[in-house]
Amino acid sequence: MNLATALFTGIVAMLLGDNLLYGVGRYSGWGLLGFLCRVSLNPENCIMNSARTFHRRGRVVLLFAKFVPGINTMAPPLAGSMAMPWWQFFALDACGTLLYISAWMTVGFLFSDAMESIKGGFHAAGSVAETLVISGVALWIANRIRMRWNEKKLAAPPFLTAQAAAARLAADTAAVYDVRSHGYYDQDAVRIQGSRRLDPHTFRDSLQDLPLEKDILLYCT
Repeated sequence: MNLATALFTGIVAMLLGDNLLYGVGRYSGWGLLGFLCRVSLNPENCIMNSARTFHRRGRVVLLFAKFVPGINTMAPPLAGSMAMPWWQFFALDACGTLLYISAWMTVGFLFSDAMESIKGGFHAAGSVAETLVISGVALWIANRIRMRWNEKKLAAPPFLTAQAAAARLAADTAAVYDVRSHGYYDQDAVRIQGSRRLDPHTFRDSLQDLPLEKDILLYCT
C-alpha cells in the first residue's frame, strides 16, 4: 500500500472517532462513561479507575492511551467530561494516534514476509478461537445475571434531599464527605461547605476516623 495514503487514512479515521467521543463526553458528562463501563464486571469501579488514571497522569495519558485496552476507549470522553480545551486534546490525541499507527505499520513492514505463515496459523486456530469466544460470552452473561440477582437481595441505600442534609449539618448531627474519584483538590473545585475528603479506594482504612456518633452523609459525582 502507499505509505502516505495509509498513514493519512488511519490518522483521520482515528481522530474522527476520538473527537466524536470527546464531544459526547463534553456534553453528556459522566453519562457516556457510565454506558461504556456498563460491560465491566464493576461499572462504578471502571469509571473511578479510569478517571483516577486520567486525573493523575493528566494529559500524558492521551499520548499512550491507544496502547492500553480500556483506557483507549475511555480517554477521549474523559477529556471531554473534564473540560479539557479542544485544541489541547486534538494536539495530544493526534500525536498519540501518529505514534500508535506508526508503531503498528513498522511492525507490519518488518515482519511482512512472515504474514503468509501467520495467516495460515490463524485459519487453523479459527474454530478453536470461535468456541472460546462463544464460551466466554456465555460465562460473562451468566455472571452478569448472577450479579444482578445478588443486587436485588440488597436493600436500596437511603438518600436525603439537599434541604434535609443541610438541616442535619446545621444541627451538627451529621458529617458530610466527598467521595468523588477526582476533582476535590482542584483549585476551582466546587464542593459542599464543611465537607471532607474520603477516598473510596481506601474506605476501609478510613473507618476509624469517621465520627460514628453522627450520621455519615456521602456525595459523589
